[in-house]
Amino acid sequence: MTPDPADNLPNHIAIIMDGNNRWARANGLASKSGHRHGAEAARDIVNSCVRRGINYLTLFAFSSENWMRPAREVQGLMALFLSVLKHNEIRQLHKNNVRLMFIGNRTEFSTKLQTAMAEVEKMTANNTGNTVIVAADYGGRWDLANSTKSIATKVQRGEIEPDDISTDLVHSFTSLSDYPDPDLCIRTGGERRISNFLLWQFAYTELYFTDCYWPDFDEEQLQKALDDFASRQRRYGGKNNVKVVDS
Repeated sequence: MTPDPADNLPNHIAIIMDGNNRWARANGLASKSGHRHGAEAARDIVNSCVRRGINYLTLFAFSSENWMRPAREVQGLMALFLSVLKHNEIRQLHKNNVRLMFIGNRTEFSTKLQTAMAEVEKMTANNTGNTVIVAADYGGRWDLANSTKSIATKVQRGEIEPDDISTDLVHSFTSLSDYPDPDLCIRTGGERRISNFLLWQFAYTELYFTDCYWPDFDEEQLQKALDDFASRQRRYGGKNNVKVVDS
């Protein structure tokens, strides 16, 4: 008995896109070239997930800790981010009924970038197909701290009682409260950690690590991750939930 990959596609994939700088160094290129090729890889993987019927895709584009990188590199990333949002391919995703949204603390971004993010969200808000979520200036601890502050404020105002606080209530104040938790997290670049990404949401997420640098992560690499996911037995602390077919 072997898992049937077609019947066992993840509903929600989260990706930690790691390895752009190391890819650039390995190819004798500047870091900005690594990030540019990484953006192209992200475009291709988004389109691949849409074609495959992956309902939700969350991309870790810029972490809270990434502000500590050299100022020139951060400036280059912000410029690249803005150019991607202004690209015609965003409109093509819109035509394909894809919704785009952003999570994270966008207040540190330039006004121009914040405006571009808001425009993309508004343009695709009513789309009912796949959803692509971009985590920008995001950190799992930041997410939980925000949730905690919101709940504490409601307790202080007398809107809820301390005894009303539950996992469901905490979840309702997190960034992805309106979406299912990721079934699969893919991290490229060889590191084996989740680096402060979706700490609350990863409780039962399957983790897949690959040494492949993000700019080289293509449809073939994605298929390897999906095949690995299809072979997992997801028990959620209970019985086996995997679908199988005769081999």
